[in-house]
Amino acid sequence: MKVNIIGGGVSGMTAGIYLQMNGFETHIFEKHSIPGGLCTSWVKGEYTFDSCAHWILGSDTGSSFYKIWNEILDMKKIQFHNHDVRLEVGLKDNVNKYGEKTFYLYTNLDRLEEYMIDLAPEDTKAIKAFMKPIRVMQKFDLPPILDDLPFIPSMIRGIKMMRYLEFLYWFLKIKNYTNYTYARKFKNPFLRESFELLYDGDEVNMMVLTVPLSIFDKQSAGYPIGGSMAYAKKIEQSYLNHGGTMHYNTPVKKIITENGVAKGLLVRNNVSHFSDLTISAADWKFTVFEALDGKFVDQKMIDLKNLKGLEVFYSVMQFSFGIAKDLSELPHFFRYPLDEPLVSPDGTSYPRFEIHVYNYDATLAPPGKTVVTVSFYTTNREFWIDSRKNNRPKYRAAKTEMVNKIIDILDKRLGIRDNIEVMDVATPATFQRYTGNWKGSTQGWLPGKNIVARSPVGFKLPGLKNFYYSSHWNQPGGGLPIAIKTGRDVAKLICKEHNVKFEVKADHL
Repeated sequence: MKVNIIGGGVSGMTAGIYLQMNGFETHIFEKHSIPGGLCTSWVKGEYTFDSCAHWILGSDTGSSFYKIWNEILDMKKIQFHNHDVRLEVGLKDNVNKYGEKTFYLYTNLDRLEEYMIDLAPEDTKAIKAFMKPIRVMQKFDLPPILDDLPFIPSMIRGIKMMRYLEFLYWFLKIKNYTNYTYARKFKNPFLRESFELLYDGDEVNMMVLTVPLSIFDKQSAGYPIGGSMAYAKKIEQSYLNHGGTMHYNTPVKKIITENGVAKGLLVRNNVSHFSDLTISAADWKFTVFEALDGKFVDQKMIDLKNLKGLEVFYSVMQFSFGIAKDLSELPHFFRYPLDEPLVSPDGTSYPRFEIHVYNYDATLAPPGKTVVTVSFYTTNREFWIDSRKNNRPKYRAAKTEMVNKIIDILDKRLGIRDNIEVMDVATPATFQRYTGNWKGSTQGWLPGKNIVARSPVGFKLPGLKNFYYSSHWNQPGGGLPIAIKTGRDVAKLICKEHNVKFEVKADHL
């Protein structure tokens, strides 16, 4: 049975690998000349600039996602770097008892707890209350990877799943907590401000922090040495080794349908590729309202298109610099307050500044040199997308204006102006242009207040047979974990619906 897949990102390649394992013939059609989609990096001069995989959830056995990654890749052959400090947060108003204005978010839970109690012994009870659910989460596979089992093993698994009641208790207790919830519990003003600034002053659900911290501690959320593109190419090689076929530089124009059945793809130069089944692992809006002309929708999908219920995740402004200077003494990732807000040409004001120093990956720059990136979220993406489309001089001038401001700030902090050899600017227009993601979104939908609400985007569309949808748009929050899990899940669904026993076959297993 032949399956055409739109999109050579992580979800598309993952679905292709599993389907190849189970006897399907798959073809991936990718608009770009390289794999990975948003899991990407690019070379400029002697430097490699990365924009995705700061850490891989499941890089080692401490996470259930390791099981999935290891089914499609030999994870023991991939080198990962685990940071001792996830982030350094510079404070504006308070200092700790040592006169420091920096909070260190350690990845080792014992060290983090000891550090916080040392700074604020009066908050010992609140600190332990913060740490408790994180330690509880470490007892469980999150999410549990459930495959079909024979009766007896299934019974045993059911008994073991009863243990998850403890997790459920703590989850229900803190599911509405934010960083501000915890900040209010601290008496110490330094800790209070530190938690308020964990996300640059935004109020964010603490599950976004507690789950990663539980996995950082187990050293199962490492950064892949070589960066995102090197990692994506490993997935691509796995797909090819399993017998799949990649069609690069082949943008899909339309999904061919006949009497409510997906029949194939119409690609560039009006070439048709027919198949028994079709999977789109491409942008959700493009798939539903352009490739399929909005013919297979319900009111919920129309509401999504009109941004009723969910918002599109932020896009990113990324400024990358190749610096002829050894910056190994600097922290790898830190945020700090600016004396005066940085105002972007799109109107966004940034009171804080984030610097990412890739001094832990020697493959990205020549010896004695370093890659540094500065990134900002923006919701004013239309400014960049529309300017590039309709007024290219305005677009270039805006990029130049912003990068010059950033160089001034970097030079004041790091003294690197005369050491900059190359630079690169990626805007929301860049992300939309190269990946096709709606509005330049970097992670699909922005999660709503109810982070466990059922996703409004399913694997199928109403009224369309032989078609499946799988991407990071399937679940608000997106990202690599969602991409790989939906790729696996859609392959399992296809196997089930076509009476094929789902099996995992890999030489290293």
